[in-house]
Amino acid sequence: MGKTYRINDIFYSLQGEGRHTGRAAVFIRFSGCNLRCPFCDTDFDSSRLMTADEIIDAIAPWLHCGFVVLTGGEPSLQVDTELVDKLHDAGVFIAMETNGTHAIAEGVDWVTLSPKTSFVDHPLPIVIRRADEVKVVFDGIHPPECPEAFVGSTYLCLQPCDTGDPAENRRLTAQCVAYIKKHPEWHLSLQTHKIIGIE
Repeated sequence: MGKTYRINDIFYSLQGEGRHTGRAAVFIRFSGCNLRCPFCDTDFDSSRLMTADEIIDAIAPWLHCGFVVLTGGEPSLQVDTELVDKLHDAGVFIAMETNGTHAIAEGVDWVTLSPKTSFVDHPLPIVIRRADEVKVVFDGIHPPECPEAFVGSTYLCLQPCDTGDPAENRRLTAQCVAYIKKHPEWHLSLQTHKIIGIE
């Protein structure tokens, strides 16, 4: 059967966050993570084993969009050059969101670093050396920080944490706006997929 990957979900939607907001995308959500952030919205108990070829077959109906997002969980724990090569052979641009604490397979086209060191009891060091964008989740407690290695070289996104409380979400969004007005190198990222009610 060959190598398998633990897949939580595969679906077609719009990218709701960050630099590529609004772009049609195929999402491959991997199960499992080396961190346990309190606001994570992935069901780690639900997954199925799939080979790279099975993943390509599953996304085939949507390959016309040309854009695949590898997310999780923490996709870098599973994504390897075999899967990256097969996705490229299928003609897609590959984006990955990662917490940065594990090396990334060669060939990923767009890397979104979303550091989570402020949110976990036992943080791991960021080991990746390349990111195209840094997306910081703002919880109203920890100040927005870009890891030093990426200052001045990446697209910076500040995203209010989704607390599940509409009033609290509005408060955090207002704080993000105020911060960005004082620090215009940052850009506001909203979870627009949740705002408009799509997956």
